[in-house]
Amino acid sequence: MDNSDRKVDFGFEKVAWGDKAERVRSVFASVAGKYDVMNDLMSLGVHRLWKQFTLSLTGLKSGDHALDVAGGTGDLSLGMLRQVGKTGRVVLSDVNPAMLDIGRDRLLDKGFVGNVECIVADAERLPFEENSFDCVTIGFGLRNVTDKAAALKSMYRVLKPGGQLLVLGFSTPVAPGLKAIYDAYCFKVLPLLGRLVADDEASYRYLAESIRMHPNQETLLEMLRTAGFAQARYHNLSGGIVAVHRGYKI
Repeated sequence: MDNSDRKVDFGFEKVAWGDKAERVRSVFASVAGKYDVMNDLMSLGVHRLWKQFTLSLTGLKSGDHALDVAGGTGDLSLGMLRQVGKTGRVVLSDVNPAMLDIGRDRLLDKGFVGNVECIVADAERLPFEENSFDCVTIGFGLRNVTDKAAALKSMYRVLKPGGQLLVLGFSTPVAPGLKAIYDAYCFKVLPLLGRLVADDEASYRYLAESIRMHPNQETLLEMLRTAGFAQARYHNLSGGIVAVHRGYKI
């Protein structure tokens, strides 16, 4: 399909289809150095509990192979490395080299050598053989992908039959009264934190906007099913501020 004339969301802005990936890379290159600090500040540390819940669903065991797509600084990779043990293998991938460098150094500092690989990779075109992984995760990364349907199909392709995809991401609040509070937080507090802590208000304004533009729970669920995933379902966390979508390759 020719996408040369297509437009795609970059936050609230409409940009050329081919330009979004570079714009996203620029944002994350800018925030990489403060990414973990800002995650703790923005979520008051709750992002760690969201990731722990996601890791509790992997079903990984010693000797398994896992892929962390858009894995950034490696939180999910670190957890999966502990699950698969020395005989297993985890690949940390990210399209942004600056984020990947931080993730690689962090995993090395934790003593993981030999059974982890760090690879610059585009979620839409994963450079791995078909049927390679027992579990694939993508945490807070799908909303930044230009062609989300292509990324889901790519992740499906590299899963082994019976393997599971876990998509952790911001979603649409469902608890009564929460949406207005959450919107105010995203559009007022996050850019302010970005300016004060990371000296980068614009990037955190984009991140807030990208959360709003991301598919809601039911829309993303249908996207998983369209990509071929069986037993697709989701779990709302923190009143729907975050959701974990999951499905299996059959």
